[in-house]
Amino acid sequence: MTKNPIINALAAVGYICIVASVMFYGSQYKGPDNSIFAPIAFISVFTLSAAVMGYLFLSQPLLMYFEGKKKEAVNLFLQTLAAFAVLTATILSLYFSGILY
Repeated sequence: MTKNPIINALAAVGYICIVASVMFYGSQYKGPDNSIFAPIAFISVFTLSAAVMGYLFLSQPLLMYFEGKKKEAVNLFLQTLAAFAVLTATILSLYFSGILY
C-alpha cells in the first residue's frame, strides 16, 4: 500500500464500507437464502477480506522489513493499526451516540 498510515487505515475503512453496503443492500434485494450458496458466499467474502486487510496493513511494512528497515516497518504497522483503531472508535462513537443510525 503506502507509507502513510492514515491512507492505509482509510482504505481499510473504505473496503469495509463497500463490503458492508453490498451485504446490507444485497440481503434486502435477495432476502433469506436457505441454500448451500449462502455459507459459501460468507466464507468466500471472509477469506477475501482477510487477504485484503492483510495487504492493506502488512504489504508495505513487510517490504520495508525485508529491506532491512525493521524499526520503520514496525512503526508503520503500529501507526496504521492505531489510525484504524481511532477511525473505528470514531465510527462506533458516532453510531452509539445516535448521530449515525
